[in-house]
Amino acid sequence: MQVPQESPWFGKTVTVNELRWYNQMPVIFLKDVEDRTAAESLIKAILLVHADTTVLPTESDAWYDHQLVGLKVFRNDSEVGEVVRVDHLPSQDMLIVKSGDNEVLVPFVKAIVPEVDIKAGKVIVTPPLGLFEEIEE
Repeated sequence: MQVPQESPWFGKTVTVNELRWYNQMPVIFLKDVEDRTAAESLIKAILLVHADTTVLPTESDAWYDHQLVGLKVFRNDSEVGEVVRVDHLPSQDMLIVKSGDNEVLVPFVKAIVPEVDIKAGKVIVTPPLGLFEEIEE
C-alpha cells in the first residue's frame, strides 16, 4: 500500500477478503480491517496489486482487459479501429474502440464480437449499421 510514513499502515501489506460492487463502484474488504475506524485509517491509501499477468483465464472465451487493449478491430476485413479500454457496465461489458477521432462503444457480446484472436492481435466485429458510421437519411 502507498500511504504516508506517519500512517499506521506504512510498510504493511494487506489481504483482500472480498470484492463487492456497490453502485458500479468496487468495494474491497480487507483482512484485519474489522470496523469503521480501521477502514477510515485507509482513506486515500493507494492499493498496489501484484498480479501474475502470465496466468490466463481457463475459459476459452474469457480475457483480461490488458489482453484486449491494443488489439486492432476489423470489420469485413477492413481495420476500423483499436481497443483502447474495456468498460464493465451493469448490463454488459463494452469494448471502447478508437475509430478515427471517435470512441465507439461496442457491446462485448458474441453477436457483435464473434472473434477475438489475441495471438493475431485482432478482434473481428459485426456491428449493426450505424455503430461505426453515420446513417444518411
